[in-house]
Amino acid sequence: MAIDYTVIVVYLLGMLAMGWWGMRRAKSKSEFLVAGRRLGPAMYSGTMAAIVLGGASTIGGVGLGYQYGLSGAWMVFTIGLGLLALSVFFSARIARLKVYTVSEMLDLRYGGRAGVISGVVMWAYTLMLAVTSTIAYATIFDVLFDMNRTVAIVLGGSIVVAYSTLGGMWSITLTDMVQFVVKTIGVLLLLLPIAVVKAGGFGAMKDQLPTSYFDPLGIGGETIFTYVLIYTFGMLIGQDIWQRVFTARSDRTAKWGGTVAGTYCLAYALAGAVIGTAAKVLYPKLGSADDAFATIVKDELPVGVRGLVLAAALAAVMSTSSGALIACATVANNDIWSRLRGKATGGERDEVAGNRAFILIMGVGVIGTAIALNNVVEALTVAYNLLVGGLLVPILGGLLWKRGTVHGALASVVVGGLAVIGLMAGYGILANEPVYYGLVLSLAAYVAVSLATPATDEAVLTAWRERLAGRGAPELVSEPVPAPQ
Repeated sequence: MAIDYTVIVVYLLGMLAMGWWGMRRAKSKSEFLVAGRRLGPAMYSGTMAAIVLGGASTIGGVGLGYQYGLSGAWMVFTIGLGLLALSVFFSARIARLKVYTVSEMLDLRYGGRAGVISGVVMWAYTLMLAVTSTIAYATIFDVLFDMNRTVAIVLGGSIVVAYSTLGGMWSITLTDMVQFVVKTIGVLLLLLPIAVVKAGGFGAMKDQLPTSYFDPLGIGGETIFTYVLIYTFGMLIGQDIWQRVFTARSDRTAKWGGTVAGTYCLAYALAGAVIGTAAKVLYPKLGSADDAFATIVKDELPVGVRGLVLAAALAAVMSTSSGALIACATVANNDIWSRLRGKATGGERDEVAGNRAFILIMGVGVIGTAIALNNVVEALTVAYNLLVGGLLVPILGGLLWKRGTVHGALASVVVGGLAVIGLMAGYGILANEPVYYGLVLSLAAYVAVSLATPATDEAVLTAWRERLAGRGAPELVSEPVPAPQ
């Protein structure tokens, strides 16, 4: 295992080195939070793919393949569909707004007063998303070093918090690009073909497994529909995803770069399901489907390759964890703390220091929460139920329906959010009903209250249309710097 250990240690040290480099580059709020809005197509595509394909997509995607066969790809597939929909239909307009958070977009569209409440819901979502990614370190480091769960979470979480705090979005962008390359090599180019060959090829896999394992809808129509509601729509409105859209140097980059990333996600989804199906042939009686990834890596891959594939799994977890962490800190500082404090913000350098402090504080909170929680699936479900149930309607309504008002948006957030929480308490966290009924109630509240209250002031809508067209936005980069490709 010495070679495998060396690969992992070099990878982790490289992440910290990039954090240090990013610290020297991130001198303004724009540089720190959105990489100066200067990412070119190649870097934008790679980093967007990295953030949406995390530990759940890698370890969980293989686990679903182990349990259901090729239809286990649907969870990650719906993530890719959501990213494609965001990129094709909305990303250009989002990029032109030149804001930092989803709540700032709501304030622009509705004329203020929506920020704090929507910020609290978005903060809860990003916090739980960061927690679920941080919990996953325990699985990876247990395979690598037979490490205690708490120590593994602290080690992995501390590295992510360190490079994120140092350089903000620049550090995260650089590390995500490396993580994208590592995942592509480790999972798609190495683990996928090796797993299929070890299982005897597709012919042998079909002979040894039930036909349901090769049914595209084998996982069940209701499950697929729930995945679409939670993950496809969640991709459209999450702060962690929007904050990456804000890094694009142009609306064209956001549209086409995101389309490439979404297409990559579809391929990654199928790869994970095939690897899981191969693992079912090799290890038909594993105690847990989520053990399939670690087991096939540990037992079937040669020395060196095993270390690279485990580094790929670590990369998947770290990319999502760091993206969720900076999103959580950005919302906490800019949408909640700054508004509640009611004070004007300071200079650009002061704001960098403030956002850096919030990343550190939120990072410590995430590590502590991850240690206290055990169930990754439940934490992730809570996160997406809150996001979709509370914020989907007012965000998409603001983009698509002129008659929506600030009172309708606030009613939608409150009714949808409380409904989801209450329904999860009644039906159970993993039930489908909370997000179904929560969305219906959120939509009803939005439409009814919007129609019952005065229309949004025309001056607000005019300013909104100007921002959507790329006009009237504040200049956020003081000195032009050549855009990385």
